[in-house]
Amino acid sequence: MFGSLKNGANAYAQVGMETGVVAASPHHLIVMLFDGAIIALQTAKRQMQEANIPAKGKSISKAIAIIDGGLRASLDKNAGGEIADNLDSLYEYMSKQLLMANLKNDPAILEEVTKLLADLKGAWCAIDDQAETFEEPAVPVTRNAYDPLAPNISTLVKA
Repeated sequence: MFGSLKNGANAYAQVGMETGVVAASPHHLIVMLFDGAIIALQTAKRQMQEANIPAKGKSISKAIAIIDGGLRASLDKNAGGEIADNLDSLYEYMSKQLLMANLKNDPAILEEVTKLLADLKGAWCAIDDQAETFEEPAVPVTRNAYDPLAPNISTLVKA
């Protein structure tokens, strides 16, 4: 009749993640993609050790989707020049390695790609830290006509 407690917790976590995505800067969204791919690979490694082949395949596929559909797709090769081209090649390499890891059931390949992602994430976070040091003070955000997260003042009860 009612959803299980686990389903409720998962729904709550999903709302938290979606709220984080909406509120995140473009730079932080990339960090979230790195985190998602790393978590998927850590999960895949555990599933590989448990011989849970279907789940391992799903986790590796999720990591590949994040790398190709998120990180690689977000590259601006016109603005990024050689760096974007090099990252594109690295992301392509990672995806191919993950396919091989899945086929060969090789946790060492998962570890290699996880380390590459962690190194890139670290560099990406360092860039953000430097950018924050040199940024101008933020301009106050103006409210849109409709903000679903803002309280509706007209419906508040006065004490």
